[in-house]
Amino acid sequence: MKRSLILIMVVILVTGCGKQQQSEHHENRKLSLNLSTLQDKIRGGWAGQTIGCTYGGPTEFKFRGSMIQDYQPILWYDDYIRETFEADPGLYDDVYMDLTFMEVYDRLGSEAPADSFAIAFATSKYKLWHANQAARYNILNGLMPPASGNWLNNPHADDIDFQIEADFIGMMCPGMVNTATALCDKIGHIMNYGDGWYGGVFIAALYSFAFISDDIPYIVSEALKTIPENTRFHETIRDVILWHSHNPNDWKQCWFEIEKKHTSEKGCPEGVFNAFNIDASLNAAYVTMALLYGNKDFSKTIDIATRAGQDSDCNPSTAGGILGVILGYSGIPSYWKPSVEKIEEMDFPYTHTSLKKACEISLKHSLNHIIKNGGTIKNNNLILYIQNPVSVPFEQSFEGMFPRERRNFNKEIESGSFELSFEGNGIVCMGAVRNNPCASSPNPDYVALLYIYLDDMIIEQVRMPFDYIVRKYDIWHKYQLSEGTHTLKIEWKNPDPDFRINFKDVVIYSSKESSFKRDT
Repeated sequence: MKRSLILIMVVILVTGCGKQQQSEHHENRKLSLNLSTLQDKIRGGWAGQTIGCTYGGPTEFKFRGSMIQDYQPILWYDDYIRETFEADPGLYDDVYMDLTFMEVYDRLGSEAPADSFAIAFATSKYKLWHANQAARYNILNGLMPPASGNWLNNPHADDIDFQIEADFIGMMCPGMVNTATALCDKIGHIMNYGDGWYGGVFIAALYSFAFISDDIPYIVSEALKTIPENTRFHETIRDVILWHSHNPNDWKQCWFEIEKKHTSEKGCPEGVFNAFNIDASLNAAYVTMALLYGNKDFSKTIDIATRAGQDSDCNPSTAGGILGVILGYSGIPSYWKPSVEKIEEMDFPYTHTSLKKACEISLKHSLNHIIKNGGTIKNNNLILYIQNPVSVPFEQSFEGMFPRERRNFNKEIESGSFELSFEGNGIVCMGAVRNNPCASSPNPDYVALLYIYLDDMIIEQVRMPFDYIVRKYDIWHKYQLSEGTHTLKIEWKNPDPDFRINFKDVVIYSSKESSFKRDT
């Protein structure tokens, strides 16, 4: 370990440990940390996150179920981040979502209710996708957290969304992993549940431990203690740890093992019967793999996270941020720094916060948390108490739901109604309101009103805004139906010649798990 990064550990005896889970390495310890080291680590975290997001941006979801080969170069130059800020601001949802929540936390403090975070992001003007957009629609239509992120109300509950938005939490909680996971409970259930929530819990925990150790296998194993053992998420990360221990020098073999065992998607309707996979557990596996095989080499780590494919901007962003904390900004290779330093005082797209300000806010609340948890600050020396990781509660999305069929319609509905029959216990209808290409000046505030009939009974009225920012991500979904044959009818009550409803695909679920086997 570099001299500048040495952390002096002082073991103290403490009685009354209560019922908290004990950590072999962290039991009854406090940490002495220099203020400048903490500042350097926070700066490294935000810089690493920004670098990773930019580096992987051009390949996002272009490699689905395949890695990016070594012979394919990935671009980088000194003006890259600044130019991307201007040309593709939506790329930085990894960061501006963090900053939206951090701004609320900075304004209202630790006691801010979940609703305050929910309203801040739901009323924002940037584009969102998957669990975030489904939650935004829920909130704007009166369904507040935690219901907004629950899988019964959000077909994308297991997606990666909170996983890419929890960085700021870990960066405010150095060594205080349970403080981090408590905040994750409040924010993560706005848009996610189950494995989707666990993704953010795990990432926040990785950041928290990154402040107190540079031993990556140790950081990963400690962070995993926050996740219930009987979950798919825990199993996925545990497998990556095992595969790395058996074959520590070949990340591609580990990638193949991940693909063989952990790519089956049952939640996100876009990923069912499809190579597209935005599941939190899978993408967290890529992050973990990159950290383990990167072996504290910043460039190698974000390159592995990118070349793993799928969400290839979010994963190097997360891995780069965590390693940035471990190394500190001073430990990030100079190759990457000019691009960061050119934008340090520029506000991130859709925010009032720059990298420099994000570091200042993170430092302020890190110090607040240190004091609140019994630590001390004297001159430039900090004493903080390290928390033993405690598992968060068990949650599981899509229980009793197994993909049965995907139907590709891709129909443009101009008026009237459309219906279909299906056999199973659940359905998701994908689609959106589109403007008629021949329309001269369509009303941007148009909202389609749909009546939903199931088995000849009207069960819901659905509002579908044309406005992309406040759109409904899927036309309609319903889980936990009685297993059997059902008839679905969707009636468009206020058709407008300027608009069409794109009825895309349907995913049908069953309570019966099946496995297709070809006769030989």
